[in-house]
Parts: sequence; C-alpha cells; structure tokens
Amino acid sequence: MDEDYLAYVNGRLPALRRLAYLLSGNRDQADDLVQETITKLYARWPKVSRAENVDAYVHTMIVRTFLDERRRGWWRVGLFASAPERVESSGAPGVEQRTVLRAALAKVPARQQAVLVLRFLCDRSVTDVAQILGCSEGTVKSQTSHGLAALRRILGDNGPALQETR
Repeated sequence: MDEDYLAYVNGRLPALRRLAYLLSGNRDQADDLVQETITKLYARWPKVSRAENVDAYVHTMIVRTFLDERRRGWWRVGLFASAPERVESSGAPGVEQRTVLRAALAKVPARQQAVLVLRFLCDRSVTDVAQILGCSEGTVKSQTSHGLAALRRILGDNGPALQETR
C-alpha cells in the first residue's frame, strides 16, 4: 500500500502543486494545500486507489480543501507584524499583467475562483469542472459567467480582455 501511495504522490506532486498554486496564487499556501490533501489521501488511499480516475478524485480533494480554506480563513493568525518585502519582478513581458489578474482573481468568491481556475488556467471542460465541484454543468456555466463579470468589475479598464467560452 505505502509503495503505491508514494509512487502516485511522487509522480503527481508537480501537477498537484501547479493546481494548488493556480487556485491560491501563493506558493506557500499551495504547498499547504498539497500537504493537507496528500495527508488526507494517505488515510483514504486503500479506497481512493481503487477509484476509476484517481487523478480526478485527488484534484477534487485539492479544490475542496482550497474552498474549505477560503471559508474558514477568518481564524488565521499572522506570524509577522507586516508582510515580507516583495522581490521586484524581472520586468518580463506579462508579469505585471499576471500579477494584476492574480490579485483580481483573489477578490472573486472562492467557488467562482475555483471554476475560473479550472476552466481557463487548467483547461478543464465544463463537465470535468462539474464533476470536480460536485455540481451541475449549468452551475459551472453560471459561476463562470458571474466570475468573469466580477473580474471585469474589479479590473475595470486596467485589466486584460476577458472572454467567456462555453
């Protein structure tokens, strides 16, 4: 059992970290999301390993962990009096635009944020997102529409062009 679990986690860790980072926008929080998910996964591995699509199951676990984290985020305690200084970007093309978009995305409600990340950054279909979130395809479509509208409101004229695809 442990060998199969370790092989799975070691093989999928980069993809899991990428998904968690896309959801959270923060490397440290992404690592926390992955750590919490793989800890839960270990406890459930005998059942999960028999699932038809283990990757989809684990992606669902990460998204739900992210959503749970956003719901209970009020109790967090900051360990520092102020935020650490940010390293200036290299000025590479698109870095500023990605930073603005990431900040705006963080202001969108968690479920809409998860839908937008899964649909547009992870290139998942409406059906896949509905399965991961445990909702209908119509809900995914409406959450996509509402999330894009929220991003447009937040970004105003300063943001990149956002287009909805169905």
